[in-house]
Amino acid sequence: MEKDTYKTIEVETPEILYKEKNSKFFGYAFPVESEEEIKLILEQIKKQHHTARHWCYAFQIGTTKLYHRTNDDGEPSNSAGAPIYGQIQSFDVTNVLIIVVRYFGGVKLGVGGLIVAYREAAKMALEQANVIEKTININYIVKFDYKNMNRVMRVIKEKNIDVVNQKLELDCEIEITVRKKNAETIFDIFNTMYEIAIKEKE
Repeated sequence: MEKDTYKTIEVETPEILYKEKNSKFFGYAFPVESEEEIKLILEQIKKQHHTARHWCYAFQIGTTKLYHRTNDDGEPSNSAGAPIYGQIQSFDVTNVLIIVVRYFGGVKLGVGGLIVAYREAAKMALEQANVIEKTININYIVKFDYKNMNRVMRVIKEKNIDVVNQKLELDCEIEITVRKKNAETIFDIFNTMYEIAIKEKE
């Protein structure tokens, strides 16, 4: 059966510090849903650590389709972003952004040393996190005339469906969210009802 849950982190984690040969690595993990959000968080961290040398990060977003990116931010290729992303994979989490900020301490660490430092800082950040399991949901828009409201509400109540928002006027529209494994069943119930339209939310 197709998986309909995923793991993510509940809230942003407290800052952690990993030290290696005078270099300081500050690690953070954030729950994120979009690249917009990621951009804002990165700006905020860069302001906070404006004298740092590198702000490296990796993120993964999505549940059924995963999308990830890594950024070495001036460190040797694959010495920062990739090891950070490796920790996202090993903790098996998504909708997560990990940023590791580096202050150079005057001693070069070499690629091997950098990989270890970025990996450890990312790991420490994730170890601080409260990992939670969430269900993968599909949202539908159900449209109907006001006169059919009771029929729709009855199904929502019987099937214990979560309503995200509703517009109940002459033309009614209700947005519902349904756990992925039940989605087809719920869709079919509404789809076969007379005078009621349902479609997946874009």
